[in-house]
Amino acid sequence: MGGRFELDLSELLSFEPGGGLIHFGGQRVLLMDPVALGLLRKELIKLMGMTAARGTFTRLGYAHGWRTAEAMKGAVPWKDESLWRRAGGRLHTLQGQVRVEPVQRRADEGPEPFAEAQWHDSYEAEQHLLHLGQSDQPVCWSLTGFASGYMSYVNGKPIYGTELRCVGKGDAACHYVGRPAEEWSTECTEVLRLYETQCMEGMLAQVTEALRQAERKLRAKRQSLARAGVTEDPAGMVARSEAMQRIINLARRVAKVDSTVLVTGESGVGKERIARLIHDESGRAHQAFVAVNCAAVTESLLESELFGHARGAFTGATHDRAGLFEAAHGGTLFLDEVGEVPPSMQAKLLRVLQEREVRRVGENASRKVDVRLVAATNRDLAEEVRQGRFRQDLYYRLRVIELKIPPLRERRDDVLPLARLLLAEAAERLGRRVSGLSPDAADQLLRYAWPGNVRELSNAVERAVALCEGTRVEREDLPEEVRAAPPSLVPTGNPQRLEDMEKHYILAVLAQNGGNRARTAEQLDIGVATLYRKLKQYGHPEAAH
Repeated sequence: MGGRFELDLSELLSFEPGGGLIHFGGQRVLLMDPVALGLLRKELIKLMGMTAARGTFTRLGYAHGWRTAEAMKGAVPWKDESLWRRAGGRLHTLQGQVRVEPVQRRADEGPEPFAEAQWHDSYEAEQHLLHLGQSDQPVCWSLTGFASGYMSYVNGKPIYGTELRCVGKGDAACHYVGRPAEEWSTECTEVLRLYETQCMEGMLAQVTEALRQAERKLRAKRQSLARAGVTEDPAGMVARSEAMQRIINLARRVAKVDSTVLVTGESGVGKERIARLIHDESGRAHQAFVAVNCAAVTESLLESELFGHARGAFTGATHDRAGLFEAAHGGTLFLDEVGEVPPSMQAKLLRVLQEREVRRVGENASRKVDVRLVAATNRDLAEEVRQGRFRQDLYYRLRVIELKIPPLRERRDDVLPLARLLLAEAAERLGRRVSGLSPDAADQLLRYAWPGNVRELSNAVERAVALCEGTRVEREDLPEEVRAAPPSLVPTGNPQRLEDMEKHYILAVLAQNGGNRARTAEQLDIGVATLYRKLKQYGHPEAAH
């Protein structure tokens, strides 16, 4: 592919006087704005993913190179056919795609590859950097394909190439090498697959199978929920209380824009579920949703986890690694427990939000990122700001829109629908034929205050499903603290009779005291004999002692 030849652009390129037709080497060509191709690249990557898009552009370039070699064979009166075989680099340059420079190898650099060239002014690297930022892999896909296609035609056998270095990933110049298929090592299998149509077919087959599996899981879930008598909205959210319905409606409205969202509420209320709803209802739903619990990562590792690191940046950094911001490029990054981020990291996080770029630990260059940020905390960040533990500027940057999720005790209407949903999911997961809650079990779930919110409810229901001996959860299957919950003094649904409320309350206090009648009587401000008489009236086992 190296070498300059006496090929003149004015001889190869011709224009029809009236316009409309342009020919290069006797074949019709088109003038195409590189920015339009860059935008096409961006859309294909979003739609298909990096690997499939790379394969598509590689094979497009391969076809272009093959057609150019075929057309140029008779378009120019070559003195020697070998000149035609080696003219691909010059033709690539004349077409305005890249400037090709032969590589001068030293004797100590090992065996010379079949083809080698250094590229400058690559339009592909330029457009990738413009629209997608710096990559961690070579990006001159169609140029690589063109060189390979041209050489494959003129040599009568497949010649496959790849980039060893690329401007699109931060190198000073692009460096191409090409070899016959049989000379490539087994490590280059993935590169060679880019030239095969099976590459795309394989990707589509994977996507199809993933969709089938998702449909099977969704169908099984709907069947289990139907058996449990649970109805849910299209996003899988269960919300009967007005307060939670307002939160979900607001989350759906927020999803349509890219503003940063702060989700607040007690631990276990479902902040991540709301964050996922925002992602799923947004234009980024086809891209990654990446979640990280900031409280679960040590301060020394949090920067590397979020921003990535370069090889050798610290002990144990044996290779370059992209951070979670880069992993979420085009999608949503969920920072859970953001109130736990140490002050030294708060300034760096603020910079990323302002500049929309990250810098890996150990690197000087910044990388553009396109990420929608959703943060969550169970802390009162306004108070943290007043106490000087959280940066005020970061607080306002995160709190463009705030969603405050009420605790479960303030939305009693959601308890039983959530419990039935969680029961159906647990029964499906554990392989148990448990179809519902007994009236006593349901009543007890409503009595409990749920300090751990939905997470605690989920654990309690799973325990009950695991221990249940029948086809429905009974009161005795629930955790002890839930069984011991006294009745609420505020009626829910149909009011109970006064004597029934008294009975339930006395038995609940007795259970809280572990069956100690003296302590129970003292707390209820009644005599022990009175308590004994009532227990006997209720038929309680303690009355027999």
